[in-house]
Parts: sequence; C-alpha cells; structure tokens
Amino acid sequence: MNALAIIFTVLFSYILGSLNSAIIVCRLWKKQDIRDYGSKNAGLTNVLRVYGKGPALATLLCDLAKGVIAVVVCRLVVHKLMGVEFFDDPHFIGYLAGLFVMLGHCFPIFYGFHGGKGVLLAATTLLAIDPLTCLCALVVFGVLLAATRYVSVGSIFASIAYPTFTFILQNFVYKDDYAVIPNTIMGVLICILIISLHHANIKRLMNGTENKFGQKKKEA
Repeated sequence: MNALAIIFTVLFSYILGSLNSAIIVCRLWKKQDIRDYGSKNAGLTNVLRVYGKGPALATLLCDLAKGVIAVVVCRLVVHKLMGVEFFDDPHFIGYLAGLFVMLGHCFPIFYGFHGGKGVLLAATTLLAIDPLTCLCALVVFGVLLAATRYVSVGSIFASIAYPTFTFILQNFVYKDDYAVIPNTIMGVLICILIISLHHANIKRLMNGTENKFGQKKKEA
C-alpha cells in the first residue's frame, strides 16, 4: 500500500505539473507561444513582462490552483482513502507531491520537457504543505525583491532559506523527530531544483544584464 501511495502521488503530481499554465493561458489569450518571446521562459515573470497584467493574473491563478490541488488531492487519497502515513507526519506526502508537481512544471512531458522555473508553483505548493515555513521563506523573498528589484535574487535566496526553516521549525516548533530529516531532504531537493533552473539568471546577474522587476526586456 505504501508503494502504491508513492506511485499515485508521483504520477498524479507530475502529470498535473506538466499542464503549464503560462503556455496554456498565452495560447488561449494571445494565440502565441510564450517560449518564443522575452526571456523565452514559460513562467509568470516572463508573461507579465511580455503580455502584461491580464495574462499574468490568469497564469497566477492557474498556478495557485495547480500547486494546491496536487497537495490536497494526494493527501486526501493517501491519508484518507488509502489510510497510509509516512514517518507519522502529514507533511511528507505533501512534499513528495510538491516536488513532482514542480518537476512536471519545469520539465513537462506535454511540451518537450521545456517549462517554467517553478518558483511561483513552489511558493503556493509549499504554502499548502506547511504555511509557517513557507511564510518565513516568503519574507526572505519579499525583503530581497524590495532591496534589489531582482525576482531571481529573491527566488534563489528564499529557496535556500526554505530547507533551513524546515529543519529549524521541525525540530523546535513541530518537534516531529521522525520527520525532520525526510522533510528537510525534500526541501533541499526543491531548493536544488529551483537554483539549477536559475543558472541563466545567475550568469546575467554576474554580467550585470539581468532585468529588474517591472522592467521591459531591452531590445537587442
């Protein structure tokens, strides 16, 4: 039953994640592929930069729903219908769902494994899994975005902060001894995924050519 629970969570979350909100919204709204414009990234920031607030809001709402649906459905099926618990902790199956919905979003099987960075999806999914830990990381994101106006800087450092806050809160607030290591490892894997998808942003930051939040992409 445990193996079946993991298989269901992985497959359901990955397939749901593969439904890229930015690509679908821009196809329906503008009859264009967002991956051909701006930074060529199929994510919210690029939709906002290229098409403006309307399509960006639609993308935001779809991604908000996608992350929450993955966590809620997997928890419902695994914990309530299958009666399975991992490490005596309700967070683990949510982390597993979150990791694979992000992998589906970043490497969607329906779009040749080319998707978005998954930062927005990570935020909403992690908020559904563990609101307190996620809010701590979002504070880091907000402070750095306000200070630098670089979305990428806020995203990278918030992703680094997340497993750190996970470890601290699991130890000293939740006191879930069995779940500390598994949940922290899941947080680290999500952190690694987010940072690895920001390699181009890191290069542009080093070269001084990264666009700031709200700034139109400069024409060559």
